[in-house]
Amino acid sequence: MADVQDGDFIRGTAEGSAPVPLSVLDLATVGSGRTAAQALGTTVELARLAERRGFHRFWVAEHHSMPGIASSSPAVVLAHIAARTDRIRLGSGGVMLPNHAPLVIAEQFGTLEAFAPGRIDLGLGRAPGTDGATAAALRRADRLREDADDFPQQLSELTRFLDDDFPDGHPYSRIHAVPGPVQGRVPGGVQRANRPSIWLLGSSGFSARLAGVLGLPFSFAHHFSSANTVPALDLYRESFRPSAILDRPYAKIGVQAFAAEDAAEARRQVRTGALSMLRLRTGRPGLIPTPEETETYDYRAGEAEFVDSWLANVVHGTPDEVAEGLRGLVKRTGVDELMITSNAHGAQERLRSFDLIADTFGLPRK
Repeated sequence: MADVQDGDFIRGTAEGSAPVPLSVLDLATVGSGRTAAQALGTTVELARLAERRGFHRFWVAEHHSMPGIASSSPAVVLAHIAARTDRIRLGSGGVMLPNHAPLVIAEQFGTLEAFAPGRIDLGLGRAPGTDGATAAALRRADRLREDADDFPQQLSELTRFLDDDFPDGHPYSRIHAVPGPVQGRVPGGVQRANRPSIWLLGSSGFSARLAGVLGLPFSFAHHFSSANTVPALDLYRESFRPSAILDRPYAKIGVQAFAAEDAAEARRQVRTGALSMLRLRTGRPGLIPTPEETETYDYRAGEAEFVDSWLANVVHGTPDEVAEGLRGLVKRTGVDELMITSNAHGAQERLRSFDLIADTFGLPRK
């Protein structure tokens, strides 16, 4: 996996440089007063900005039945972005494997690999990315009984479809994910050696241990499970076994970060995402509220405490304050990469935040 060990990113040690590669996670958030089309347009604009500013990769995430998130179909979104970018790595953060047949994912991401050779990451999660009722609508009835113990088998099946290497006698040995390696083995066939790079995603120890045992790169959801970050990373590193993919552990974490020229404005913006999360956690999912709505919201008992607790794990403020917070996070966790996400109402404000972060770390304009 050349992108995580031999990429062109040079770690900075001087003041003003990034300590590790910086990447972007986007959820195509839909703000109050905006349409899904506008939100997805902002996602494309952000991907192009990330490429121009030298961010390492750009991922989108699968969520369902959430009015404020328009990225329910990562493969579709990524295909659109692939046609509008040239260099940046693109991927899923993630595709929720239990929601899909492994063959379908292999076909979708094999197609993406054909569109953007050598640029595709397949980040996989084992949660449904939604509530139980929506999960039931996504899956066949018999698949609802699948649990965490089934995830390694699903992952193995997906990997074999991507590599086209089911053993003789396997029920799927004559089934091929296309586009895929089989096209290089038929008469007259020519097929690139690349395939999507598999990552495991998690917010607890299960995927951390599995990624370590399989020698895969691991991405932890620090942005919504910060209490588990260090234990999960320790478990990943302790469990790691060298593989054909990696000879040493490679871990990144998702982190919410938002920069503005004025610290008060940064806090004003991130509170919109915090209120949106509060509503989601209390069974009232909706669009991302405006700053004005957030400022006049009448908090119920315990809700203000939830928002304050949530914001404690969002790195926000002036560009220098954000840079200091991100460097501190790298130092505490020892991660190899940071994936920054920004859940706020203002589209232009979010774009400006990433530009400011890039400026602070000295990322070039390409």
